[in-house]
Order: sequence, then structure tokens, then C-alpha cells
Amino acid sequence: MTRPFEVGLVVRDLELMERFYCDVIGCRAERRSGIPESIGGPAGLGGELTVVWLRVPSGGCVKLLLPRSAPVSVYAPPLPAGRPGLSYLTFHLEDMDPVVAALSSVGARPLSDPVVVRARGRRISFWADPEGNAVELVDMRGHDPGER
Repeated sequence: MTRPFEVGLVVRDLELMERFYCDVIGCRAERRSGIPESIGGPAGLGGELTVVWLRVPSGGCVKLLLPRSAPVSVYAPPLPAGRPGLSYLTFHLEDMDPVVAALSSVGARPLSDPVVVRARGRRISFWADPEGNAVELVDMRGHDPGER
């Protein structure tokens, strides 16, 4: 591998999702461009696209994909746990508390109760982003050196 991992999310509202992943999660918009139907069509992405590349501070990239020639008009509910395929995006944070505090105000909703749980020396919180994609937040605060 020559570069950090990238993931692409097909979105309905590009501005909303860009604000969510930049202003709340902490990504940085790196570039925006149009992708022609000759590339987006064969890739199964609905033809012509607008793509925004969001740099994750620790490396990697989240690409937001907005089909222009076949807009995403139907809301897809979150997929059930345990099904095959992509399940969630994980973001490792030094302190998740400010992020968790801001999530509900930007249209995200918690996927667990309690919202933050401790597991294997980490604090973990699962959320649905404003369009229903599952996001996992992880921080190491409270780590017990004896835990594995």
C-alpha cells in the first residue's frame, strides 16, 4: 500500500454531510471535483458525481459522493447488525466527549444506551450520522494497563 485507506459514502445532502464530518468529527475538506459519467457509471455510482475528499487528521480519507445524474432520493434506514458488508466507520479520538456532546445537535442519533460504553480499556460510542451511516468513536481515556 502506498497511501492511507479511503472510504466512499454516497450521500443525499453533500453540504450537510460535509459539515458533519468536518465540523463535528474533525475531518478537513481537501478537494472537490466532478467525476464524469464515464467513470461513475461503470463503477455503479449512478453516473456523474460530485466528490468531496475529507482528510482524516490521523491519515486516511472519507470521500463523500453525490450522484448528479441520478440523485439519491430515498432514505435508506440503517442496516441491521450482523449483516454482511460495511458496518461502520471508526474514528479514534483523544477525547470523544466534545464530539459526543455535539452530535445530537447536528442530526446524529446514538445507537446504544448508554451512549458511551467502556470495553477493553477504551471508551466507545456508536452513532448514526445525519443520513444513517453508522459511526464508531473510540478513545483510550480510562485505560487500565492490565486490560487487553
